[in-house]
Amino acid sequence: MSELGQEVIVAHARNVRLIGESRRKDDRFDARTLARLARIDPELLGPVQHRSRKAQADLTVIRARAGLVRARTSLINTARGLTKSYGERLRGCSPRKVNRELAEGLSPELQSALQPLLHEIESLSERIREYNDRVQQIAPESYPEVARLEQVKGVGTLIALTYVLTLEEPRRFHKSRDVGCYVGLQPGRRNSGQSEPQLHISKEGDPYLRTLLVQGAHHILGPFGVDSDLRRWGLRLAERGGKNGKKRAVIAVARKLAVLLHRLWVSAEVYEPLRNSSQAMLSAAAYSTH
Repeated sequence: MSELGQEVIVAHARNVRLIGESRRKDDRFDARTLARLARIDPELLGPVQHRSRKAQADLTVIRARAGLVRARTSLINTARGLTKSYGERLRGCSPRKVNRELAEGLSPELQSALQPLLHEIESLSERIREYNDRVQQIAPESYPEVARLEQVKGVGTLIALTYVLTLEEPRRFHKSRDVGCYVGLQPGRRNSGQSEPQLHISKEGDPYLRTLLVQGAHHILGPFGVDSDLRRWGLRLAERGGKNGKKRAVIAVARKLAVLLHRLWVSAEVYEPLRNSSQAMLSAAAYSTH
């Protein structure tokens, strides 16, 4: 319809509860309600921007990989649970290294039961590695902007490519801070009068991208994270946050990471991990000279 010159508005399902929760559910009434909303203000429908065919196809590769990872995690948990219920334990290791050799040292009957299961886990790991190779191939060939986002330590090709494919058009956001709301990492609001309750994050937007950003935040704040302004800010937030300070800090860092990646994408700037610290040192040096 767009190619024929028509203006097409795809309404967001959550924004048309006036239709979905109506007691007079009928196609004619629904069409009339949609027409009225579109005539008054199309933004009331929360228009959805569709991805291009290529972006959707490449994103399907990433989501297929995510499905295999979930299946492998489930099978590993099953194997460990069955072993523990038998009074024995599998050796601890990375999910990538789980194979049939892991059953060595277990009782013979348990080995016989777990060998087929461990074989399937090993096969899934091989398929995941193949998907990893495809992701590494797709990024430089079709999306050179991924390299800009990978400047941030803790953001690998998978996170950067998923970010680029999910947003696809960065210019549709007026401010980089809007991306935090788009991925559902911004606290919800239900203010009324003098009441301003503190709510949890909205969790709107793409859940897989949000999961990857949280994983990136865990790496930035973890023991292997590289020193940066973002890491220092998150650690300070965790220290004064009380019992759940670390959890809040991870979410806050993930939100800032989403904003930072958009800024790097749009501006094509060179990322400086300790930019604020360098500016503070220069200011202090200038002050001392005066």
